[in-house]
Amino acid sequence: MRIVVGLAFIIILASLASALFYLMRDKGTSNKTVNALTVRIGLSVALFLFLLFAHWMGWIEATGIR
Repeated sequence: MRIVVGLAFIIILASLASALFYLMRDKGTSNKTVNALTVRIGLSVALFLFLLFAHWMGWIEATGIR
């Protein structure tokens, strides 16, 4: 499970980096920045929903704050 979540975070950060690249490269003349940020938001929401589902299925457990 840690590998899946770690890979998801790396992909989300890569999408954020590509949005920054397109922002600097295109100077806002194309929709590539918006598309990259949209992908990042979609991946973040999908990761959150996956974590909720994994908790519901019992694949991961909450440890709580002691």
